[in-house]
Amino acid sequence: MVTLNVAVLLAVIVFSRLRRRTHSRSRFDEKTTVVIVLALGVLLAPTRVGEGIMNILGQLASGVTQASR
Repeated sequence: MVTLNVAVLLAVIVFSRLRRRTHSRSRFDEKTTVVIVLALGVLLAPTRVGEGIMNILGQLASGVTQASR
């Protein structure tokens, strides 16, 4: 039996939706993509991968803040 992680499935959907041309998207299509990305973020946030991404983004933000001083 094959099991598929919901986060992986959403990541594939987001990747395929973002590869389409920008000018061919409707407002509803853009809103749907935003909702899917938010759902993916909620699923990834409590995982080890989500914490790693948050750590990297935090270090990047602090580096940019220190560089601007």
